[in-house]
Amino acid sequence: MTRNAELGDFLRTSRARVSPEQVGLSVPVELPAHSRRVPGLRREEVARLAGVSADYYAKLEQGRTKQASRSVLAAVANALQLNDTERDYLFALVEPQAIAPAASVQHPQRVRPGARRLLDAFDNSPAFILGRGTAILAMNDLARALLFDADARPVAQRNLTVWTFLDPEARTRYVNWPAVAADNAAILRLDAASAPDDPQLAAIVGMLSLKSAEFRQAWNDHHVFECTYGRKSFYHPVTGRLDLDYEALPLPATSGQMLHVYTANPGSPADQALRKLSQWASPTADLSSMDANRSASSQK
Repeated sequence: MTRNAELGDFLRTSRARVSPEQVGLSVPVELPAHSRRVPGLRREEVARLAGVSADYYAKLEQGRTKQASRSVLAAVANALQLNDTERDYLFALVEPQAIAPAASVQHPQRVRPGARRLLDAFDNSPAFILGRGTAILAMNDLARALLFDADARPVAQRNLTVWTFLDPEARTRYVNWPAVAADNAAILRLDAASAPDDPQLAAIVGMLSLKSAEFRQAWNDHHVFECTYGRKSFYHPVTGRLDLDYEALPLPATSGQMLHVYTANPGSPADQALRKLSQWASPTADLSSMDANRSASSQK
């Protein structure tokens, strides 16, 4: 898909998510809301809210404008009630160089030794380093136990979004799989805007689009998401449910690498579950007794 087509699809799906009432536009009595032929806002309504002509906005949505000023894009973003991440994505579609120079995105993704040592220092917290395109670049033992062992898989499969959509185990690990899957697709879409010439990222999107109808639907929704912090709920066959907080921290002097760390409140059931999972994942653990406990638990 060309960048102009991407821009048009993003604008159309964005205005479809905004009702006239949300932006203070009243629906005439002679035109009840259920009779509108398009969901959300019409093109002319977005144009009016943005202070541009309907013809100009139509050309922008159809990819027929050579360039749009930052002030016009900001006005359109305000009209569509875009959040900060969506606003940045809109600007990136028009000005990709504003986020990442094309020359920099071709470099291989490598993790610094110091970053790897930092990763291993989280002995009671699952932690991993995510690169562009949701590539998993490194994991500590507890992250491998909670999610999957990326190092044991081919390079093309060492990817959080690929695992989420294509591995059946992911659907059992995430308690709210649909929401997590949609977020991962939205993160991938944001990365695609910042690295439009990255062939590996394009290959990931192509493979997922071919193999997963659910990914195709999520991709076509044109949501974008920047992962910063929040909470995820997991189910692990050894420990049961774990409700964990996460922080995603940018690593300095890297090309978009993020350190993801999951934590639990001290003394909480999730904290106790993490400690149990850490024992199970440890190379020195008594695996026979742990497996016995796991089998007994599964039969209850």
